[in-house]
Amino acid sequence: MSIRLVFLVVASFAGSSVGASAAAGRPPNFVILFADDLGYGDLGCYGHPTIRTPNLDRMAAEGMRFTQFYSAAPVCTPSRAALLTGRLPIRNGMCGSTRRVLFPNSTGGLQDAEITIAEALKTGGYATACVGKWHLGHLPAYLPTRHGFDSYFGIPYSNDMKPTPLIRDETVIEEPAEQKTLTLRYTQEAIAFITKHRDHPFFLYLAYTFPHVPLHASDRFAGSSPRGLYGDVVEELDWSVGEILRALREQQLATRTLVVFSSDNGPWLTQGLNGGSAGLLRGGKGSAWEGGMREPGIFWWPGTIRSGTVAYQPSSTLDLFPTILELAGVPLPTDRLLDGTSIVPVLRGAGSLDPRPFFYYDDAMLMAVRKGPWKAFVRTRQAYGPERRNLEQHNPPLLYHLERDPSETHNVAKEHPDVVADLLAEIERHERELKAPPSQVDLEATSKPPSSKPAA
Repeated sequence: MSIRLVFLVVASFAGSSVGASAAAGRPPNFVILFADDLGYGDLGCYGHPTIRTPNLDRMAAEGMRFTQFYSAAPVCTPSRAALLTGRLPIRNGMCGSTRRVLFPNSTGGLQDAEITIAEALKTGGYATACVGKWHLGHLPAYLPTRHGFDSYFGIPYSNDMKPTPLIRDETVIEEPAEQKTLTLRYTQEAIAFITKHRDHPFFLYLAYTFPHVPLHASDRFAGSSPRGLYGDVVEELDWSVGEILRALREQQLATRTLVVFSSDNGPWLTQGLNGGSAGLLRGGKGSAWEGGMREPGIFWWPGTIRSGTVAYQPSSTLDLFPTILELAGVPLPTDRLLDGTSIVPVLRGAGSLDPRPFFYYDDAMLMAVRKGPWKAFVRTRQAYGPERRNLEQHNPPLLYHLERDPSETHNVAKEHPDVVADLLAEIERHERELKAPPSQVDLEATSKPPSSKPAA
């Protein structure tokens, strides 16, 4: 019996006992809403002057808005693997050295030995659904239905990749996907799932296709935003969030559902007006600068999270795995290292967390570490694109105080050698215990997969 299977069996017994003891009040539902390439500065509640996001602004006003919330990677595939497993991509093989993300001719994917949030929650009796962009492997063995999700509806990778199939569970139902209708159809799928499972605990992972390029907005939103097409797309995402929150209210599930909104990485700056904004942060997608990995982070749970709160506590998508499992009463796996920490005390307003290191990876390469307000770069890369040029090593490291200098413009390493030494020690500890498996992202087929056959 595999170690992973042992965990799932043990956790299922633990989940049963938790469910029996909590008969008077079932465990909460969980909804994760995950945008693609949305920047830190692209929402009204994070300072954008012309993109109108009234539903996300209301979500923040009724919940908790994090100002220092991070994705675990600056590009799609590794960031999604980290969110679902609570582990840095370097630990689960979902980052590469020759490729940054999975492509239609990739042969790798999220390995069976990894435990996703969905798999863990299944042991606690949860219904699970994945809607939208997956990007953790398009071959049958790697699809959401093989990783704990009861159902799947979406496209298997980025919308600029060909072919672009729309898949239900494990079968292609449309190719190419009609992209201008995707946000609408994702929303309908999500609401149908919520409605169907309103009497049972559920986990919904809705990973939007946009605002990744090519941009598509439905007829209702096309041409409506002062920000142009990019604004149209983001405003349609905001509408979708509003519809999902409305459905939770109408089904009387708002007070028993934690909803999280964030993005997989920062804005794709090289796309010009078709890309977003990181606000005052430096850099964007593909970069270990703050603009590449610091994202909007909004948590909504009426009656549990105090409305109108702002969290300055640094946190990460890596924290969702342990946070959700704690709230669900499902034990954490003990056979592997997790990189996240439960932020339940922060969400409940019961305290803050001790300073801990946050590691910034560019693919399989460690670039920087943060602890408290301090961030040290041992390497930097100035460009994002096919050339991936200008890699620089830094000895001594660059040092920034992110609370005083979130734009990372003032290197203060000379003034704080003790801080530099402490951060280098954190890197040494991290690399000493790290056992990186072979990359799944670097694997590719010698020929293209079939473009119009069932995925399984």
